[in-house]
Amino acid sequence: MNSKSSNSKVYLSSIPLPEFNLWKKIRKENLSSSFNLEITARCNNNCRHCYINLPANDRGAQQKELSFTKIQNIVDEAVDLGALWCLITGGEPLLRKDFFDIYLYLKKRGLMVSVFTNATLITNKHIDLFKQYPPRDIEVTVYGVTAKTYEKVTRLPGSFQRFKQGLELLLENGIKVRFKAMILRSNLEESVQITKFCKKKTKDYFRFDPFLRLRLDRDLKRNDEIRSERLNLAEIVAIERADLERFGALEKSCKKLIQPQFSHKDCRYLFRCSAGSGTFTIGYNGFFRLCFALTHPKCVYDLKNGTLRQALQEFVPKIKQLCSDKKIYLDRCSKCGLINLCFWCPAHAYLETGKLDQPVEYFCQIAHARVDSLLSK
Repeated sequence: MNSKSSNSKVYLSSIPLPEFNLWKKIRKENLSSSFNLEITARCNNNCRHCYINLPANDRGAQQKELSFTKIQNIVDEAVDLGALWCLITGGEPLLRKDFFDIYLYLKKRGLMVSVFTNATLITNKHIDLFKQYPPRDIEVTVYGVTAKTYEKVTRLPGSFQRFKQGLELLLENGIKVRFKAMILRSNLEESVQITKFCKKKTKDYFRFDPFLRLRLDRDLKRNDEIRSERLNLAEIVAIERADLERFGALEKSCKKLIQPQFSHKDCRYLFRCSAGSGTFTIGYNGFFRLCFALTHPKCVYDLKNGTLRQALQEFVPKIKQLCSDKKIYLDRCSKCGLINLCFWCPAHAYLETGKLDQPVEYFCQIAHARVDSLLSK
């Protein structure tokens, strides 16, 4: 990677962060406890809001997918470096014909394994696998509770019926299921019913997210679709206030989330999160990413030309030292006391604007709307 980008005025600091020395020392002993493994970007659905999906029969995408052998090598190295947990994700991971081989290899290497799926491809064969080698959990996305709404999101006739059948197979056989839901314009009218459906089906866990990320491949047409599905400020606040558990958690953490002391700090560093520190993502195409959303070409590492150890020990520290001298960043995001209530981060800034250090007005407006909501109760 280059040490300076003339377009975004992002550069590598010559002065390491003080905490880096301790961070690097910890890394040498145990480089990561978990990682996300994208085994495909392909999906059998075509959801309006999806930030990654490609057609199920996309040969180009399939040819870029890591081979089972390469996945084995990466997994071996991750385990040797201290990994304990792995999330298999996509796309729709069950599309891979060698899904069973991949899953079993992760389990036999002693990893706790979770799987993200839309559940539409679940068969008795998957159930037999999960019963014999139980996953940590299977996390299923719920797009709607009626065929009309569900298939408005997925754009695939018959997908709702297949979703219900797959989900029932999982639940009837005692497989641990967790639920998540993306709330978008196409399913907003069913958001309350979606929450009730999920909480009724499991006592363990449910989360929803009103924030729709833009495409990792920066596809302009698909990004326009995603923006059209985004909720406005009032809708986001109303949904969060309607969920007593979620709003209660925000309210309880209000003092921690609103940190006015940030406004007195002068910090040029872009990355002040835990990206690359406790977990990382392996893309379906073999590129190492500090987090699933960070796809800036100078912030990804090609594992086909290097090792996981090199990525963690040599590449990650360089990315974590990226700085900016852009005035709008230094005057706004860098000092903002509402950063924990905002969707802004360098990864999301790049997806939205093409720059790591550019503020995003939509995010800023949401953060202020959340504060007004929390303080008005």
